[in-house]
Amino acid sequence: MLGVRPALETLAQTRWDLIVIGGGVTGAGVALEAARRAKTVLLLEQKDFAWGASSRSSKMVHGGLRYLAEGRFRLTRDALRERERMARELPDLVIRQPYAFVVRAGEFPGRWPMKAALWLYDFLAGIRDHRWLDRERLLERIAGLAPGGLRGAMIYTDALTDDARLVLRILHEAAAEGARLGNYIRVESVTRQGEAFSLIARDEIGGGDATLTALSVIDAAGAAAGELSGEPKKIRPLRGSHLLIRRDRLPVDDCVTALHPRDKRPVFIYPWLGMTCVGTTDLDHSAPLSEEPRCTAQEADYLIEAIGGQFPQAAITGADVVSSMAGVRPVIASGKGLNPSQESREHSVWRHDGMVCVAGGKLTTFRLIALDALRAADLIDQQELVAARATAEPQFRSPVKFPYRLGHPTAALPDGEALIETLAWALDNEMVARLDDLLLRRVRVGNTRPAGARDLLPQIRALCQSRLGWDDARWAGEAARYLEIIARAYSPPGAGGTP
Repeated sequence: MLGVRPALETLAQTRWDLIVIGGGVTGAGVALEAARRAKTVLLLEQKDFAWGASSRSSKMVHGGLRYLAEGRFRLTRDALRERERMARELPDLVIRQPYAFVVRAGEFPGRWPMKAALWLYDFLAGIRDHRWLDRERLLERIAGLAPGGLRGAMIYTDALTDDARLVLRILHEAAAEGARLGNYIRVESVTRQGEAFSLIARDEIGGGDATLTALSVIDAAGAAAGELSGEPKKIRPLRGSHLLIRRDRLPVDDCVTALHPRDKRPVFIYPWLGMTCVGTTDLDHSAPLSEEPRCTAQEADYLIEAIGGQFPQAAITGADVVSSMAGVRPVIASGKGLNPSQESREHSVWRHDGMVCVAGGKLTTFRLIALDALRAADLIDQQELVAARATAEPQFRSPVKFPYRLGHPTAALPDGEALIETLAWALDNEMVARLDDLLLRRVRVGNTRPAGARDLLPQIRALCQSRLGWDDARWAGEAARYLEIIARAYSPPGAGGTP
């Protein structure tokens, strides 16, 4: 289990083999892979674990068909193999899911180009699981799909997850392997001291500074990676936004992949936590990275337009949106002035004055990204890197008994006493420090209930006060802060103050 937040002064008493900066999926993967190799590892996250893009992605563990179409065969192959690994090792968290790529008259690609692409897709994954569904059978399978120009759909397999829960599962494994973890600890500076590094860190909740020492530092801070080194910016922050729709208004069981009527970008409409999720956008993000990103009204209109192109009879409007979420992808900038969707999703690892920085890549390939970072830090050699990439040895070796179906990507969260027990388990076992940690990342009631589950706050107050020892003043501050986050960054655009 993750235990309690460590005291900063106690962390200063160890000379670490490795300090990892960043508690998203990449940083979590680096910490796990280093700890498995008997390194003394400390992971520090300035906000909460999975606070950034790793809790706000499209929740897909996939190879990426569009990357295949762009000729990025290695990225697709690696992602598909990692998808298969995770589906085997985490069958309650990474769930195989049917995807339906809708084919309409006059739209590219048609049936036969898609069939060829999916043959190669499955070949790279080592499976064969795609087929053509004609118009009549497709309309029986997906209720309410617009019949106009419909030819059918290619049905294939990818996977869904709860991205924040995946990060937490990796962190549970890292802790079991001996890694130390700290959220709300900000690294303010990194200085080279001979063969080691000196880091000034600050506790963002309890206050106080400390100087930490490590032989190696890997900066995996997402879109902010590289800022501590002071080098020229390499990352192009791109925002991707999603809407969560009431399932009774837009019921889907397959992941429907369709081309947006405006710009022909692929948009996904899929089941998630008892809701229907729609996404994503792909826009340059200019707001400060320390602020909660948010879905704009223009992005919401774009996504609702995509729904209308495929499910016009549903007549979805902003009133059907329960919540929104926006994440900022740490995409490596090409410098070529490309459209955001044309930028490569390959990851990059680089060194600056001895410190290793890593950014880019996909949720699906976190393990491979972590191994490349360890190689750049000389914590593994080339021979071990090659062996680790190819190994069939399980990555997840320490069982964690989660509450029933917590993290299952399509199962609705429980109600009543079962939900209270799930929240209590997270409070007891997963280093919850703020109310939004609990309700937006540990257990997703803030995303899936109207108004951020405001109706549950009296019951949650009792839990937090008994489990975390919060007094009335602390609770009042946490509740006000949480509701402000919901209004500004997770409410349906146009409601609660969101522009």
